[in-house]
Amino acid sequence: MRGSDGMQEALFTVARLEDFVPSDHPLRAILALVNEALGRLNGLFNEIYADNGRPSIPPEKLMRALLLQVFYSVRSERQICEQLRYNLLFRWFVGLAIDDAVWDHSVFSKNRDRLLEHAVVEGFFTEIMRLADAKGLLSKEHFSVDGTLIQAWASHKSFRPKDGGDDQTPPGRNAQADWKGKRRTNDTHESTTDPDARLYRKSYNTASILCYQGHVLMENRSGLVVGAVVTHADGKGERAAALAMLDTVPGERRKTLGADKAYDTKDFVAACRERHVTPHLAVYDNRAHGGSTIDARTTRHPGYELSQAARKRIEEHFGWGKTVGRIRQTVFRGMRRVDQHFKLTMTASNIIRIARILTAVPQGAA
Repeated sequence: MRGSDGMQEALFTVARLEDFVPSDHPLRAILALVNEALGRLNGLFNEIYADNGRPSIPPEKLMRALLLQVFYSVRSERQICEQLRYNLLFRWFVGLAIDDAVWDHSVFSKNRDRLLEHAVVEGFFTEIMRLADAKGLLSKEHFSVDGTLIQAWASHKSFRPKDGGDDQTPPGRNAQADWKGKRRTNDTHESTTDPDARLYRKSYNTASILCYQGHVLMENRSGLVVGAVVTHADGKGERAAALAMLDTVPGERRKTLGADKAYDTKDFVAACRERHVTPHLAVYDNRAHGGSTIDARTTRHPGYELSQAARKRIEEHFGWGKTVGRIRQTVFRGMRRVDQHFKLTMTASNIIRIARILTAVPQGAA
C-alpha cells in the first residue's frame, strides 16, 4: 500500500533534544569535557557580570557556540545564529531548548567581545589542560615547538606608506596596482586595514603576504598543545615566542625541546640551556654563518630521534586548524582578536584529541 505524502503534526510532543542525538555521537564526550571545564570558570563568570539588570547571553552557552564555530567551520556569528534556529544538534550542544529564542547575531558579537576583554578563552584553555593533567595525559619533561603563518584579513593594496605619501595607486575600487621596482617594507609601510599585520614570507621561494605568526608548544606524550600565542611576523618571532612559552611551563626538572632547523641558532640554544632545556633541534648543516650549533653530544642519544619524530605531530594541529578551524586566513583584525581566535582553535583541537583518547577502546577489549 502506498503511503500518504501529506504531513500532519501532533498537537503535543514529548520528544527531547537528547533523543535526537545518537548515543555514540562524538560531541557527547566533547560536551562532558567542555561542561567540566566551564564549571571551573564559574567564579570568573561571576566577576564579569553584574548581579542585577537585564539577563545577557549565558557565558557557558556563548563558549559552546564559539566551539561549534570551530568544530563545524561556521564562518560567521550570523551563520551560527541561523544554524541554531533549525539545527537540533547545535541546540543540544549549546544548551537551548527546542522552543528557546535564538540571539541576534549582533548581540552574539558584542558578548563575544566581553569574553575577549576578560581573557575567558585563556582561562578555558588552562582548565582544559588541568583536566588533561589530572587524567595523566601530559608530559612534564618532553616538548616540541613550531610556528605557522596566519594570513591577515588585509590586502596588499592596503599596505601604504606610513608618512602618508602617495603610492601612485590608480583610482577605482579595485584598480590594478603595480609595485615593480618599489621598495615596500614594514619600516616604511603599514596596512591601513590591519596595522598589526606584517609583510613577511616563509622562505625565499614563497611570496610575501600580510600575516601574523602563530606559535605552539606541544607536550610529546599525548600530542596536546600546552601553549599557544600569536605574534608579529618576523625572523625572530618563532624563537622569542618559544622561550616565552617555555618560561610558563612549571617544574624545575630538566626538559627536552624538539624543533626544526629555524631554531638552530646560537642564541636560542644558549637560552634553552640556561633554562635547563636540552635543545633537540634539527641540524642545519648548510647554514651560511658557522653551520649547526647541534653536534654529536646531543644527536647521539636515542631521545634525540624520538624528539625529532614527535615534533612533527604539531603539524596535525596546524593542519586541522587551517582546514577546519579557519586559521589559514583569519577573519579578525588586530593582534588580540587574532590571538584569541588562534587559542580557541588550538583548544578545540585539544578537546577533540582528549575525547578520542578517553573514549578509545583498549586493544583486546570486547
